[in-house]
Amino acid sequence: MDQHSTPVYAGIDTHADTHHLAVIDAHGRPLEDHQIPATGPGYRRALTLLGRWPDVAAVGVECTGSYGAAITRTLLSAGYRVVEVNRPNRFDRRARGKTDTFDAYSAAEAVIAGRASAAPKGADGLVEALRVLRTTRSSALRERTATINQIKALLVAGPERVRAKYRGLSNLKLIAALAASRPPAAPVTAQEATAYALRTLARRHQLLTDQIQDLTTHLRRLLEAHAPALMDVYGAGPDTVAQLLITAGDHPERLRSEAHFAALTGASPLPASSGKTNRHRLNRGGDRQANSALYHIVIVRMRYDQTTKDYVARRTAEGRTKAEIIRCLKRYLARQLYPLIRQTLRADQLALTA
Repeated sequence: MDQHSTPVYAGIDTHADTHHLAVIDAHGRPLEDHQIPATGPGYRRALTLLGRWPDVAAVGVECTGSYGAAITRTLLSAGYRVVEVNRPNRFDRRARGKTDTFDAYSAAEAVIAGRASAAPKGADGLVEALRVLRTTRSSALRERTATINQIKALLVAGPERVRAKYRGLSNLKLIAALAASRPPAAPVTAQEATAYALRTLARRHQLLTDQIQDLTTHLRRLLEAHAPALMDVYGAGPDTVAQLLITAGDHPERLRSEAHFAALTGASPLPASSGKTNRHRLNRGGDRQANSALYHIVIVRMRYDQTTKDYVARRTAEGRTKAEIIRCLKRYLARQLYPLIRQTLRADQLALTA
C-alpha cells in the first residue's frame, strides 16, 4: 500500500527562532523531520511539508500559548487538527537524551499514544485579551509595591530633616506630598539627592496607579460585556474572574468535566487517610493563580455572605478545621463556576467563528 494513503501524525517542537517538524506513521515509525524558521515563510513551508502527506490525522504542538501560538494559528486556519503537547516524555528523555528532533518526534508520539489530547489555546479571543491586560496589570502592581517599599527604605535611612517632614503620613498622603515637593533641580548634598529621588519615586508610584486603574477598567468592561454571569457571582471581581478564564483557556473543549476544572484549579479534594483516620486534604496541585482566585472569592464570602457564615459555623461545630472548610468551599465554588465558564467560552468561540 502507498505510504501516502495511510494516516500520519506530526509533532512540532517550538522555540523563539526556529521550530522542528517531525512526521511519523500510524505505527510510530519516523518518516521525516525538518527545521523551519519561526517566521511567516517558515510556517508556509511547514504547510508545504505537511501537504506532502494527504492524511495527517493530527499535529502535536508544544507551547501553543507562547512559542507555538503563531504556528498553531496557521495550522488551524489550514484545517489541521492541532493537539497541545505539554512536554516530552521524561522517561524517554532520560533514556535517549534531548534534541529538537527527539522532542518533535516525541510530540507526535504523544498524540498517537493519547498522552496529549487537549485542544490548543486559541490566543485570539476574549481569554487572550484578558491575559495580556491582566499580565500587564499584575506587573504594574508588583512594581508599585516595590516603589512604595523603596520610598519607605529611603525615608528610614534618609536625613532627619527629610524624615521629620513626612513622618506619620499615610501612604496616600505621603505619595501626594512627595510628588508635589520641589527639590533642587541639580542635587548636590545627600539631603537634596534624597529629596529628588523621593519625588521621582512618588511620581512613578502615581503613574503606576493610573496604569493599574486604566487596565482594571478595561478588564471590567470586557468581562461585563462578555461574562456578566461570572461577574454576578458573589465575591468575584474582574481580577479573579479574568484569572479563572485565563486558566480555563479559550476552548470549552479543554474543560472535560466539572471534576477536571476542580483539579485544574487545585480545588479537588485529595485523600489523606491512614489507619482509622478517614479524611481529605487541600490539593496543592493545579494552577496556583486560579486557586488563589478561588481563595479570594471564598474569603469574601466567609466575611460577608450570611449563607457561607452559617456553613462555616456548622462545619466548625462538627470539628472541621478552617483549612478543611476552605477546601470544601473552594470545591463548591468550582462546581458553581464551571458551567458559567463553559457558557462564556462557548459564546466567545461562536463570536469568533461567526
